[in-house]
Amino acid sequence: MDRHVGAASGEPEALRWHGDRELEPGLVDLAVNVRRAPMPPWLAEPLAASLADLAAYPDDRAARAALARRHGRPPDETLPVAGAAQAFVLLARALRPRLAVVVHPQFTEPEAALRAAGHDVHRVVLPPPYRLDPALIPDAADLVVVGNPTNPTSVAHDPAVVASLARPGRVLVVDEAFADTLVQPWSLAHRRDLPGLVVLRSLTKTWGLAGLRVGYLLADADLVARLAGVAPLWPVSTPALAAIVACSSPQALAAERDFATALAADRAHLVAGLAAVPGVTLAAEPASSFVLLRVSPDAPRGSPGAPVRPPVPEGLRQRGFAVRRGDTFPGLGPEFVRVAIRDPATTDAFLRALTETLRS
Repeated sequence: MDRHVGAASGEPEALRWHGDRELEPGLVDLAVNVRRAPMPPWLAEPLAASLADLAAYPDDRAARAALARRHGRPPDETLPVAGAAQAFVLLARALRPRLAVVVHPQFTEPEAALRAAGHDVHRVVLPPPYRLDPALIPDAADLVVVGNPTNPTSVAHDPAVVASLARPGRVLVVDEAFADTLVQPWSLAHRRDLPGLVVLRSLTKTWGLAGLRVGYLLADADLVARLAGVAPLWPVSTPALAAIVACSSPQALAAERDFATALAADRAHLVAGLAAVPGVTLAAEPASSFVLLRVSPDAPRGSPGAPVRPPVPEGLRQRGFAVRRGDTFPGLGPEFVRVAIRDPATTDAFLRALTETLRS
């Protein structure tokens, strides 16, 4: 497999490059931002029980009712989807924006889906430290897509700043796939007063359900109906709908808070360790389950006359670690690497491998 795709300047291959393509058997996975933990019984048991109902077509009413209770909205303002990525496809099919803006660096699927549907995309590329600046968004934009917290930068934008982008005649899509990784709840999911707001959420990351493909969106009832109208029939499986119900329970929400607290400690351990690695800096202040690193051009390269060291992701692969390359994200280059946060023992092993890579 060619791992040296071009930086994302519109090439479909670059926009569709994701962390799972970095993985191979035997590598420690720091490339995919999915939590690796045993499934709790309150989730595993409903999933297993749902298999008895596979002869019937999926019925999303219980899932929408559970989401309504969780977020204090009517059920017709909720829509289960087969992962947040499917929601971007529905938006690209249902909307006809005159000026679609995607705020980068961020998850590339929103732009990929818009382009695949025939829409032109205007990129707003945030400069370091990648904080959202509303002044950079064109007034004429009638579709704006922004992540919060943002993949790959791990920056959590002030929700009031994000909310300031909403206005009549504009659809504001906020990708909150990693919102439940934040200790401080900065979600806009409860905001029914903001015109054109669409909030996307994922159950993939915290609960390790990438293979199940499950998430949901929240928006006003008319927009939800438009999006549902361009979806395929029965787009969300019965087990995925059961997961939505389980993960909307008070028990699940308490577990999310505990996870976010533990994650913050693991993140602090990684950040502290990185401070001792010469030539590597945090590209932005991390708030989520991953960090974005920048390797300095003058990072250690070994003794004079030694072979030029391979790119950092390749060097780490040789030492048993898969990380997410950064050069396929618009606004970033080959000196950037995204690293998922794991337990302290795994982090310490990674830091040793990173130090060795930069010295080779």
